[in-house]
Amino acid sequence: MQAIQIEQEGGPEVLKLVTLPRPSAGQGEIVVKNQFSGVNFIDTYFREGVYKAPLPHQLGAEGAGEVVEVGAGVDGFAVGDAVVYLGNQNTYAQYAAASAAKAFKIDPTAIPLDIAAAALLQGLTAHTLVTRSYAVKSGDWVLVQAGAGGTGRLIIQMAKAFGANVIATVSNKEKAEVATKAGADHIILYTEESVPETVNKIVPEGVHVVYDGVGKATFDGSMQSLRRLGTMVSFGNASGTVPPVKLLDLAPKNLTILRPQLYGYIATDEERQRHIGALVELLSDKKLDIHVFKTYSLSEVAQAHIDLQGRKTTGKLLIKIE
Repeated sequence: MQAIQIEQEGGPEVLKLVTLPRPSAGQGEIVVKNQFSGVNFIDTYFREGVYKAPLPHQLGAEGAGEVVEVGAGVDGFAVGDAVVYLGNQNTYAQYAAASAAKAFKIDPTAIPLDIAAAALLQGLTAHTLVTRSYAVKSGDWVLVQAGAGGTGRLIIQMAKAFGANVIATVSNKEKAEVATKAGADHIILYTEESVPETVNKIVPEGVHVVYDGVGKATFDGSMQSLRRLGTMVSFGNASGTVPPVKLLDLAPKNLTILRPQLYGYIATDEERQRHIGALVELLSDKKLDIHVFKTYSLSEVAQAHIDLQGRKTTGKLLIKIE
């Protein structure tokens, strides 16, 4: 089978299209013939070595396709089922072995496979952030950094569904339109104006929560935008990792800070099924607008990483796998 593999950490140039043996289903696993794989920042973290994995290794954290093999001890799946699943850095490939506990059957007539793949990781991230990192309530003020990105758009939509007031930051007017369409009440062009100063004009006491997936470049402004007893949720490193934080800096406003990781919220079967089930229900009911920005082939994965890290995109990037 064809797959993307890296033999060393580095830039997009280390991504290689190789031929590997097709995996077999182990205990508790299914094998999926992938039709789509999502492209996510976590893939770039593994590629660069921010997150470590033994070399050589594949990439890809989410996929959608058709079950072609069912392993021992697996109930509820059959060959031919359409599924969406969380991978183990192995979805940039024609076939992948996946834990049945991390897969979910879908009806492709209700949720097309490309939408399922586009929504899974970012949708789960957004859902866990707005329900568990900080449970958004009606009337809350929420600041979403990079509101036109795939995860940012979903956070905006979910926060609005809970009745929050949403401020989104974007880099240009095109992205402002994307964030506004997602439901943002206020837009801040961070390339032209100070985020904390503009937040202060909109809501002088500050926001209840900031969801910041950008990292180093936006961290200080996010912290300055919080009100007393506010919560800072730093969930990504798109601009680089955040330097160490002095705990005493939280004291003047009694702030709370979290650096959550999705898998810490879906560590048990019950948690996974609860959050995936909620996301699938939102998708089936057409309550989330999933925007696929661009679809690439396996041979174009390096360009997908360049585009993602260059912040040239709005919405989700997918790999279509033949």
